[in-house]
Amino acid sequence: MSSAVMPRATERPRRTRTKRVSSLPAIVVSALPLNNIDLFPGTESLVCPDCETWCPVTGQQGPVQKLVPHHTGKAGVAAAVRCRSSNRRVTFDLTVGEWNKALAEAHKETLSRRPSTVLRKPKTAVTPAVTQMPTPPVDDKAERKAQRQFPARRATEWAAARTAVANADDQRHQVVVKAPAETSDRNLVNRQERIRRKAAWPTPMHGGPGLPLGKPRSA
Repeated sequence: MSSAVMPRATERPRRTRTKRVSSLPAIVVSALPLNNIDLFPGTESLVCPDCETWCPVTGQQGPVQKLVPHHTGKAGVAAAVRCRSSNRRVTFDLTVGEWNKALAEAHKETLSRRPSTVLRKPKTAVTPAVTQMPTPPVDDKAERKAQRQFPARRATEWAAARTAVANADDQRHQVVVKAPAETSDRNLVNRQERIRRKAAWPTPMHGGPGLPLGKPRSA
C-alpha cells in the first residue's frame, strides 16, 4: 500500500487572472501597521491578517485590488493549506508619499524610545578571607638561620633591659614615708582657745593650756 505524498506550499504568484473575489471584508491599508505594508510601485504587498505572511497585491491596473491566492505556510516547507484570505479585496487609502512620511516619523519615534547606552559600574573585587590569601613562599634556609640566632638575640635583649628592670624593682620595694605636716604656733593657740571657750574654762595666767584650775594644795 503506497502512501500519498502531501503537497507542499507553493510560491505566491505576483499576478493572477482569476476573477474570484473573497466574501470577507476588504482589507484597509491604513488600518495595518506601517511596517506590514509595502507600497513601492511594482512591489505592492502586505502581511496577510490571517496567516501573517507577506502576500503580493494584484490588480493594480484594474478596478479591483486583491491578495493573490496563497498558502498559509512557507513555500516548499509547510503543507499546502490554502489561506481563507486568498483573493481578498484590498482598499488603498494611502499614497506612496503619505506612507513614506508616516514611516519616517515612526522611525524617528522608535529611535527616541530606545534607551541610551548603559554605562555599567565596574564590579569591585571582593577581598578574600585571611584563610584564602596565598602565603608567601618560606625560605627554609633563612628560617633555620633565624631559629639558630633566636637564643643569642634574646640574651642580648635581656642584658640590655636588665638594668632598667632592676631599678624598677628597687623603686617598687621602697616605702615612702611622708613627714607630718608642721603646725604653726598660731594655729595651736587658736585651737586651744576654741576648746577653752567651748568648755568655759578660765583663761590661764601663765600662758599654758586652758585647763581648769583646782584649789591650791596646802603646805
